[in-house]
Amino acid sequence: MTEALTPQAVSDAATTGPVSGAVPPAETPESLTPKELSAEDVEAAVHAIADRSRKAARRMAQANRAWKDRALHAIAEALVAQQAAVLAANAKDVEAGRANGTSKALLDRLTLTPARIDGLVAALENLAGLPDPVGNVVRGQTLPNGLRLRQVNVPMGVVAAIYEARPNVTVDIAGLALKSGNAVILRGGSAAAHTNAALVVILRDALESVGLPADAVQTVDQYGREGANVLMRARGRVDVLIPRGGRDLIQTVVNNSSVPVIETGEGNVHIFIDESAGEDMAVEILLNAKTQRPSVCNTVETLLVHSGSTVLPAVASALKAAGVTLHVDDRVAQALAGTVETVPADDDDWATEYMDLDLAVAMVDNVDAAVNHIRKWTTGHTEAILTNNLANAEKFIAEIDSAAVIVNASTRFTDGGELGLGAEVGISTQKLHARGPMGLTELTTTKWIVQGEGQVRA
Repeated sequence: MTEALTPQAVSDAATTGPVSGAVPPAETPESLTPKELSAEDVEAAVHAIADRSRKAARRMAQANRAWKDRALHAIAEALVAQQAAVLAANAKDVEAGRANGTSKALLDRLTLTPARIDGLVAALENLAGLPDPVGNVVRGQTLPNGLRLRQVNVPMGVVAAIYEARPNVTVDIAGLALKSGNAVILRGGSAAAHTNAALVVILRDALESVGLPADAVQTVDQYGREGANVLMRARGRVDVLIPRGGRDLIQTVVNNSSVPVIETGEGNVHIFIDESAGEDMAVEILLNAKTQRPSVCNTVETLLVHSGSTVLPAVASALKAAGVTLHVDDRVAQALAGTVETVPADDDDWATEYMDLDLAVAMVDNVDAAVNHIRKWTTGHTEAILTNNLANAEKFIAEIDSAAVIVNASTRFTDGGELGLGAEVGISTQKLHARGPMGLTELTTTKWIVQGEGQVRA
């Protein structure tokens, strides 16, 4: 899952060169490919992009809600009008991915369909309907000396994103960045090069059509891995960097970036079926959480079943009928012997984010054992309990330290759109500034406004 930063990806980007429809930097001859450019040339070009982004960010910070919403509507309309061109570009990327042996899960993330484009359009329209976070007063007071204080939300400035094989992220991040008054620099990777290039042109044209700077959306995809590396080191030019992808990509960005990073995490997601959970609810939730879209990070990867529960045979049979391979411990294997085909699980299974139709299953004796298992193996993304026991639900909520804790619902709800945020930049599993699905507010910071009438400090 390191496509955006692996040597193979660098080679792909270098041999491909600038993609048709991408926005070339004015300072670099379009005839040169990244392979032919020196490291110094790439650094200069990416810095120039960042400097133009900073200039655009100053204009975006002054745009009012109506102006930004017009841009979001314009992008939505352009996506509808140019859907055929976007799908044609995406088909090239998907075909190349299949030829290169890209995994099924990554191909699913890479693929756009009319329904998925409709989803992007709906998310943009939803964003336009949400309140503008900029200028929101977080807190305020008047001090005894008469100073009037306000802490207000303001844009971050220049937001950069490094992600892989996820063209929907191009639109989601751009929409969120624009609504929150920021400029954005994108590095979407060679796997989605044609799709991202087409989308960036649509985004820039839509911004210009409503009088906002096109440079509020830019890409460094044409500079491959070295462009990403320069972006990670562009402290002072880029205000925050958000990686979105597999563990290796995220850790590469975290460990090599001098730009502040909001870390999004992989999703080793758990569901615990308590003794009191009903069969119908358990079957429906597990099927949704595992099979609706197995390649995404809020899909369940480990099922824990209370030893006193009676729902395991029905849940296992339903999952198996849906094509799920069950990786089970000895107790589950014994309970299902002769009824449902399984394979043995080991420690690797408890640590694995499959992102496919595979599920690790273990049996535990109580909620404490479930919590202990989760604490050992969790990535801090999402955990759920299915129960009719209020005390166990409250215990689970109190003792699980993840970005999202869910009671009696599918883990697929850990999503910015589903939680009413309009869309999401990613799901943060860290604890500083942002945690869980990151929407508009998470792309703002705050500043203090102090108003006085000549006061001086004693």
